[in-house]
Amino acid sequence: MQKIYSYGVSKMKDADIQKIETIIQDRKEAHGYYSSKSSVYQAFVKMEEAAFADGELSKGVKELIAIGISIVINCESCLEWHIKQALDAGITKEQIVEAIGVGIEMGGGPATVSSRFAMKVLSYYTK
Repeated sequence: MQKIYSYGVSKMKDADIQKIETIIQDRKEAHGYYSSKSSVYQAFVKMEEAAFADGELSKGVKELIAIGISIVINCESCLEWHIKQALDAGITKEQIVEAIGVGIEMGGGPATVSSRFAMKVLSYYTK
């Protein structure tokens, strides 16, 4: 049975769903592996926790910043992670779309390609 997620006028393809789910699974496997084998990875995780902790900026706002950066650098795995983290932090779909817009503007034309994947990830999590 084909899963279809709507994102605007189009429907998400099975290949896109599989890509997102593969990114999630690969991240979990790598995290499990490196968490016990790499002190550098362990330090990175601590840095990430500190960087995204609530401070003068909330975790949600920081996730929006990360989404914009992820668009510019065309990091699909980053988009999957930060969109999910933003949603979990209470950020709305509409706020994420605005952050994607900032990323598009900052990255110019090539960023519109990343924004397509971000749209699919957002649809995947918000169905």
